Amino acid sequence: MSRQRVGVIGDDQLSAAIEAAGGVPIAMEMTSVPEERSRDVIDSVAFILASGESALAELARVGPDVPVLPVHVEKGLRSVPSARAEAAVDRILEENRPTDEYPIIAASGAIEPVRTIFDVALVASKPARISEFAVHSSSMFVSQFRADGVVASMPAGSSGYNRDAGGPVIEPGTGVASVVPVAPFAMAPDRWVLPIDSVQLSVERDETPVELLADGRSEGIVSPGESVELSCVDALETW
Repeated sequence: MSRQRVGVIGDDQLSAAIEAAGGVPIAMEMTSVPEERSRDVIDSVAFILASGESALAELARVGPDVPVLPVHVEKGLRSVPSARAEAAVDRILEENRPTDEYPIIAASGAIEPVRTIFDVALVASKPARISEFAVHSSSMFVSQFRADGVVASMPAGSSGYNRDAGGPVIEPGTGVASVVPVAPFAMAPDRWVLPIDSVQLSVERDETPVELLADGRSEGIVSPGESVELSCVDALETW
């Protein structure tokens, strides 16, 4: 029986599943250790079990060089339920199974670069307030509209809010993002599928503070006239 080291983040109870499958669980807490120590821990394991969307978002910010098994993730990437984690780990330890790759995106420009895997959004920071936003692709104008916000969803996150707002589900490997307005002030709003590396989102009016959300985490205020550019910088390999 294999005794490979297997990282676990997001649910300490998964350690029991790793042990039952013959692996050695290594607890990982990305938000409580410096990046250098996070890298040392990642480099010491064969693969990682990540439970929930927040765990995957934390891993994306570090950029693991080892595959990840998503557990109990409800967004667009394939995952296993917690009850099947032991069986999944056992198969991985015994077989050379194929993996998928999901792009890790850097959002930069108006803010210090931040890495994401699910989505990037500009949203009014106060409830029931709207602002005006613009979308560009490779500096070419796409659209301008009034709304609560705008969200660009990657393949890993395109079945979340993006799908509820009428955007398409994006397949891994396509290199595109789904861009949709959030609660637009229009009867028939447009939606766009654009190359990830071309997407630019901006705030056009000084009506209400607008914040940038990266995988649901607030990264600060984006001022009118400022833009946020997206680019593919890495990939998350998953089972």
